[in-house]
Amino acid sequence: MPAPSSLPDLMDTAEDLLTPGEVARLFRVDPKTVARWEKDGRLSSVKTLGGHRRYPRSQITHVLHAGTGSGEVVRALEQVHALALEVGAVGDAGHVAALIETLRTGHR
Repeated sequence: MPAPSSLPDLMDTAEDLLTPGEVARLFRVDPKTVARWEKDGRLSSVKTLGGHRRYPRSQITHVLHAGTGSGEVVRALEQVHALALEVGAVGDAGHVAALIETLRTGHR
């Protein structure tokens, strides 16, 4: 029996989901940081049938492009940058600075 035409095609409406590793690469952080952000309520995820966490691409895109320096993520990263410099983690500070610039300008 064919499906009623009024039902949406689930493949057309399904959200593109990202793994924690993919999200971590986009933000240039460790996957454990992504999990912490979720625990803190900064991100939300869905669970697959196998119990794995996935993050909606639209949410991640929104967070990445949240603002031009006034977004909560950018402010938090600025604090991380200052802390990294304070403890002498110059290389990490450089990575965080690059991420901040990416978020502010929208360029990679």
